[in-house]
Amino acid sequence: MRRHVRTLPAVTALAVLFSSAALTVGTATPAAAYTTTTLPVLSSGDIVVDGVHQRVFVSDPTSGKVVATDYAGTVVGTVPSLPGAKGLELSADSGTLYAAVPGADAIVAVDTTTVTETKRYPTGEGTDPQYPAWAGGKLWFGYGAATQGNIGSLDVSGANPVVVLNQEPNRTWYAAPVLATTSGAPDTLVAGIKDLSPFSLAVYDVSSGTAAKTASGPDTDDHAGSNLQDLALTPDGSQVVTASGHPYNHQVFGTSDLTRDGVYPSTHYPTAVEIAPDGTVAAGVDNWDEPVVYLYEPGTTTPIRTHVFRDNSGFGNGRVVPGGLAWTPDESRLFVITTDSDGGFSLRVVTDPTRVETAVTVDAPATATRAKELTVTGQVTSNLAFPDGATVTVTRTDMESPAGRTLAPVTVTADGSYSFKDTPPSGGAVKYTVSYTGDADHAASSGSDTVAVSRATPTLTLNKNGNVYAYSADVSFTAHLGTTYKNRKVEIWADPYGSDKPNKLVKSGSVNSEGNLSVTLDLTRDTKLTAKFAGDSRYAPKTAESRVYTKVRVSTTPSRHYKTKYAWNHTYSYFRKSVDPLFTTSMTYYPGREYRVQVQAYYDGAWRTTGTQYFALESGGVGAVELTGTPNTGVRFRIRSSYLDTNSGDNVNTTTHGAWKHFVFTS
Repeated sequence: MRRHVRTLPAVTALAVLFSSAALTVGTATPAAAYTTTTLPVLSSGDIVVDGVHQRVFVSDPTSGKVVATDYAGTVVGTVPSLPGAKGLELSADSGTLYAAVPGADAIVAVDTTTVTETKRYPTGEGTDPQYPAWAGGKLWFGYGAATQGNIGSLDVSGANPVVVLNQEPNRTWYAAPVLATTSGAPDTLVAGIKDLSPFSLAVYDVSSGTAAKTASGPDTDDHAGSNLQDLALTPDGSQVVTASGHPYNHQVFGTSDLTRDGVYPSTHYPTAVEIAPDGTVAAGVDNWDEPVVYLYEPGTTTPIRTHVFRDNSGFGNGRVVPGGLAWTPDESRLFVITTDSDGGFSLRVVTDPTRVETAVTVDAPATATRAKELTVTGQVTSNLAFPDGATVTVTRTDMESPAGRTLAPVTVTADGSYSFKDTPPSGGAVKYTVSYTGDADHAASSGSDTVAVSRATPTLTLNKNGNVYAYSADVSFTAHLGTTYKNRKVEIWADPYGSDKPNKLVKSGSVNSEGNLSVTLDLTRDTKLTAKFAGDSRYAPKTAESRVYTKVRVSTTPSRHYKTKYAWNHTYSYFRKSVDPLFTTSMTYYPGREYRVQVQAYYDGAWRTTGTQYFALESGGVGAVELTGTPNTGVRFRIRSSYLDTNSGDNVNTTTHGAWKHFVFTS
């Protein structure tokens, strides 16, 4: 233990010296309705949907593979070793996927259940087959490199496959033509040449097993357009819809003579077209800042719905790749392949794509009184009129019904507006969710608004506020909760002073029949106690605080005296003036804590302070002061050690003075 040596001069100087510093006489100084999946491909050649197995197949010419996903976009299989794989076609029974593989001069069959290659059908060296399509009971395919385009067929109905090339002996096609067929016109085959200006089309009757051309066009004077990217037949085969770089719309041509028969006015630059079994036309474009998919009812010019897909980088739109659209057979989903600014490809899965978007707004009062009637209004909007008698469902979510309670359906008026009244039984945040469940023509949507409903203020108290206790006293605290509705639970938290002690939950439970919850704490520091009531559906949350103060343990012990004697109503320690007294202080330790030593002398009929000073408390909670000098004999002195809140270096405890220790010097 370190000892502080201090000089004690004659009392007449009215000063006591501590250590090397002198103390003067005086007092101490105070101190996004679609999902997106990134495809594991480097390019996109074609996309087909298998409705039986609920799978989507995407070809990747650059990587030479076909990737299969489920309807959610999760990859379920990959067929490798298909160099340049481009066009895809599904068999009528959905059991086999056929991929045109120009790098292998073959049509490759893939089992749609196991997603594995089952057979290769060679088409001849240098044929480069690219675009397959079923018609007339055969698989037709466009083939040929530049200046060598033609149409071939593959018949797999017999014991041995039969490949027939040069089905277009007039060499109409500069390169491999893209083909389109439809089950509604099983003997009709439409072909078109891609990426040339102007583009050209042809219609073939394949009912005889060979391709007999029935129409060609469009007429060059018709300025049909350039750079064909995709084409699709209507379900009855009477029209073909094209997507080309120009003009900036999706054109319609009659298959009887390939004259223009209408237009779907999308926007620039058309890249894809796919027609659903019910005739709904999906038109895809490559556009940065406008919708990229337009849906039309047959023969109309106003889209019933459009879709925008945000680019994965957040800049502009994800743009539809050539031929990147595919419907499910039941038209419940539309699959869209987009290319993004980062060079990647995404599969967008649009649910209920043909239904017109709707929106629901809800306007409820900002505040309301519990158990008093309120009115909620709102609007259901759409580009298409709602059917007579349309209703919305209303769900009220509150503290009494956190999972939501369904209220009576509300009828929507002709203009889409609605209104209903309700009497909220619960206070707090009350949320009204209004939902339109959708119909054959409208998509589902919902909206909500929240009302702050009043709650009564409960009574909550916590006793002992402001009391001072001895160090390590066991003190019982009681929280009292008044009337509430259902919740009778209270928490009591204790937060001791000092950053090293956290606020802590010390008691939690339901109050007793008198509304009380008590906890006993061993107090070693000043402490803020907080009682918390979380509230219930009729009474608001409430807190109550109580701050109590705790003294330190402090004592001063003299040594080196030769006797003690009771005199002047106190016990005095007697020191020879030739001996330096030693006073040892014991005090509750806290890092950085100091204790104050105060010395007084008795003269002129009163105790008068001759000096005070602070000293560092050692880690063991002790400190010692040795007094040196030549004090006068017969003068009464007293000394004490104190902890002063804040001035002693911390505010963890309340000010605590130790007992005076009296002493006197003799010869």
